[in-house]
Amino acid sequence: MRRVWPSVRVYPCAARFECTNGGETVTRRLITGYAEGVKSPSRAPVVGVIGGGQLARMMAPEASELGISLRVLAESPEVCAAQVVPDSPVGEYTDLETLRDFARESDVLTFDHEHVPTPHLDALMADGVAVNPRPEALVHAQDKIEMRRAVDRLGLPNPLWEAVTTPEQLRAFGQRAGWPVVLKTPRGGYDGKGVMLVDEQSVDSAEVLEWFEKAVQAGWTDGALLAEEKVEFSRELSALVARRPEGESRAWDVAESIQVDSVCNEVIVPAPNLAPDIAESARRAALTIASELGVTGVMAAELFETPGRGPGFLINELAMRPHNSGHWTQDGSVTSQFEQHLRAVLDLPLGSTDRVAEATVMKNVLGGENQNLYGALPEVMAEYPEAKVHLYGKSVRPGRKVGHVNVTGPSESMDRLRQVANEAAAVIRDHGAAENA
Repeated sequence: MRRVWPSVRVYPCAARFECTNGGETVTRRLITGYAEGVKSPSRAPVVGVIGGGQLARMMAPEASELGISLRVLAESPEVCAAQVVPDSPVGEYTDLETLRDFARESDVLTFDHEHVPTPHLDALMADGVAVNPRPEALVHAQDKIEMRRAVDRLGLPNPLWEAVTTPEQLRAFGQRAGWPVVLKTPRGGYDGKGVMLVDEQSVDSAEVLEWFEKAVQAGWTDGALLAEEKVEFSRELSALVARRPEGESRAWDVAESIQVDSVCNEVIVPAPNLAPDIAESARRAALTIASELGVTGVMAAELFETPGRGPGFLINELAMRPHNSGHWTQDGSVTSQFEQHLRAVLDLPLGSTDRVAEATVMKNVLGGENQNLYGALPEVMAEYPEAKVHLYGKSVRPGRKVGHVNVTGPSESMDRLRQVANEAAAVIRDHGAAENA
């Protein structure tokens, strides 16, 4: 039932209002609909996205529907986001003056990736540029050592870990945690890159020594690498949430993320047979991280499911942007992660994260022999009309993410949903390969 407030008092300077009904008075924040730092609330804002990959590309239709102008700082004129976003100047995200020029025509900056140097983001903030997520939050997705420290500080479940600067420290950690151990570069790694499995015999290997030298030369946190225990887990999960600067946050259902060769291959939502208490704890953990670190936008917490250990999961990594494990939301949720990210960085009220179907399967399309992905669409659409195909406009290389397929339906048809998603993706990957050979 809608509540009627006979008396309303607005405080425009304080951005709040009081509603009085009888003896009850409630103070509410006045929702302005504009993020802090947005320059001209008299018009629709311009969101600048640093990076021209598929995440920026998939923000474009959502921005168009909301009447928001999107611009992209592209690495080259050929990147996939530049194909659909007309305002895509080319420049290096590692160059501060390029970022400043880009920011002048944008009301708020956000990201397609986490690789922008933190000092550059600090400089933009000092210039008065609205950056979401803010650099003090984003650093926890950029730097895995900073992330581990924050998770410990929040009392959330981490694997055993240590920042190591020498082979001797790595060996001592391995003796405590057990061999082999996982060695990671604190910055720059993704999809299995920047990760090495080290046994006791290889601690002094040339490759490990080269990584230690690189840590010093690159100026990573304390010149260190991140050593972690090799976690025994049953599967990988993803807890996807969104938060706006005002503090409102929402969580989607926890997903199962199936990895092949350290690359996301398939996502199933909701994660099948996940205990309700573990699912709720995972959502709560992700929301806590977003709140305590002051995250703005979409954040994915990648998790290891560890039955019988801790709350049933350990935190693996964080991403503070739309995430591969959230692509299912385009067709399986009331609000997609891309629309939600735009809402959040502009401090607009967040949309519902409810599912629109009992289950959704997302299957990545990885590059194969077929170079003509569009040529596969007639066959896919005729054979699998329930499949929703999303192609990124990227050149094809073996193993490269070039698109994904979403299939929704009843949970009791999960095997069929997975079959359709996998078969449709295979047709796109392999279409015409024999003729091209």
